[in-house]
Amino acid sequence: MSYVPNRKTMLVVLAGLMLGGSQMAMAADPMVGGAAMYPTKNIIQNAVESADHTTLVAAVKAAGLVDTLEGPGPFTVFAPTNEAFAKLPAGTVDTLVKPENKDQLVKILTYHVVPGRLTAGKLAELASANGGKAVLTTVQGEQLTAWKGADGWWLTDAQGNKAHITIANVIQSNGVIHVIDTVLMP
Repeated sequence: MSYVPNRKTMLVVLAGLMLGGSQMAMAADPMVGGAAMYPTKNIIQNAVESADHTTLVAAVKAAGLVDTLEGPGPFTVFAPTNEAFAKLPAGTVDTLVKPENKDQLVKILTYHVVPGRLTAGKLAELASANGGKAVLTTVQGEQLTAWKGADGWWLTDAQGNKAHITIANVIQSNGVIHVIDTVLMP
């Protein structure tokens, strides 16, 4: 099932652009991590090309989630950058990618995935219908909250941490990626 924006959604997106929300604009083949992201490729095919997502790709491989994210979806992935992973306490990533910690790694990574194709316009529509906040249930089972601040769109995780969406609407053949600057925690 694909999402077709209605007039209200388009007006919300256009208003956001006029108010300085240009990072939410959809661009043809946007650049992420120095590489063009092609809507004809799936989430994994594009992610492996991004120099900003090498840690995420390594974690997805260690968690055994490659086949899932290459599947039909659709999925919305909130993709933390290498810098986002670097904000975690020293040694956290090295510990998580160990085979004995696979369950914890899967829990964290699937907390960054929401079923469906939630573009910035759809997030805006959901937030508008819910008092300014869109509550999203992740594949992991817990919730994230999306909301718009003065400097763009943000996510709040179950721990109260906030992640800024720095690049939105990276369209994939099996979903959409939104690049974020902080690792979310269930």
